Amino acid sequence: MRVQWSRFVPGGYAALYSAEMSTEAVSFTNPSGESLAGRLDLPDGPARAFALFAHCFTCGKNIKAAARVAAGLAREGVAVLRFDFTGLGSSAGEFADTTFSSNVDDLVAAAEFLRREHTAPALLIGHSLGGTAVLRAAAKIPSAAAIATIGAPADPMHVRRLLADAEPEIAARGLATVILAGRKFTIKQAFLDDLEAHDMSETLAGLHRPLVVMHAPLDELVAIDNARQLYEAAKHPKSFVSLDGADHLLTRDRDAKFVAGVLAAWAGRYIDEAPDRPAGPPGPQQVSVHGPRQGFRTDVWARQHHVVADEPTTVAGGTDTGATPYDLVLAGLGACTAMTLRMYASHKGWPLQRARVILDHDKVHAKDCQECPQDGAAKIDRITRKIWLEGDLTAQQRARLLEIADRCPVHRTLTGTVVITSELKG
Repeated sequence: MRVQWSRFVPGGYAALYSAEMSTEAVSFTNPSGESLAGRLDLPDGPARAFALFAHCFTCGKNIKAAARVAAGLAREGVAVLRFDFTGLGSSAGEFADTTFSSNVDDLVAAAEFLRREHTAPALLIGHSLGGTAVLRAAAKIPSAAAIATIGAPADPMHVRRLLADAEPEIAARGLATVILAGRKFTIKQAFLDDLEAHDMSETLAGLHRPLVVMHAPLDELVAIDNARQLYEAAKHPKSFVSLDGADHLLTRDRDAKFVAGVLAAWAGRYIDEAPDRPAGPPGPQQVSVHGPRQGFRTDVWARQHHVVADEPTTVAGGTDTGATPYDLVLAGLGACTAMTLRMYASHKGWPLQRARVILDHDKVHAKDCQECPQDGAAKIDRITRKIWLEGDLTAQQRARLLEIADRCPVHRTLTGTVVITSELKG
């Protein structure tokens, strides 16, 4: 279809233009096997990145704000998936059986659909309660390089304000019928209980992704103080954009276009550097590393799991966005040690509650290392591994577990003979 609109430009004026974009219907299943209906807004030509849009509480994928923002981003080369949460719009399932947690699960399923059928989403966008949901879902969507909220509550508990009149009936009967935006919905006690299970301060502190908080100062449903709370709890890099004059649902066309224009400009610096997944599924023992075009930030894929490697800022070119290569080596040894101890203790029926491993790496002169072979090497690598064993273990059990730590597969690899062969493929 052809769309025509006024584009937001830095100079502050609008220029009328038209652009081609397409919208296609898609569907995928949630963790419960129910089919969720979506719309995928695609740019005219290859997409520079894919985004996932989460709509507001009881809304749907076709709400004007979602459609207009998605269209604006598609014009900027960003494909956007918007979909109906379980029990809403054209999606299967019963809304009465959903919770905030199930909304988060739906988002993760949507991200997996994009990863499987197109490209994993580099940008997460959430409007109103959808904004709170994408913040929670981000931890389970490693491909997301940037996150944006629009009029989002600082806590999912904010929704209870809309349900205050019905809470006595819900407490007495376990459910109640409420009218929201002119429509009837059944709310169960499980929905209210689930709202209390989410610690947003912890979520924001552990986000580790760029965040932009967009909010209207006079938002009539979600007060501007929510934006302050989100911004203060998040770590840098973070930004705030005031949607002056807009209402909560972005019902004015120009407000939705403004959001799309600012989002495209803000997210561009992050999504254009979003990690590329390896071509085709890697083997079960295969790791794919995508080196940097500049600096040291490197994307590492182990199956579907993404890790960032970098150097600290004390090293020229380092930006400290991830663990160093040696950090990853130590992490592998430490993880293998803890897993091996758990497996051995479980097999023996010993009361090991948890093993904690701390490792250090340095280079020492061979002559200063009593445990090292004297082969004339000027310096050798030394890894110091300290192990804490929690549980009511005997002295003999602790001593045996220390012996077992040296038998973990990664330990044996590091101390054995390793042959590395390199092939130039391109």
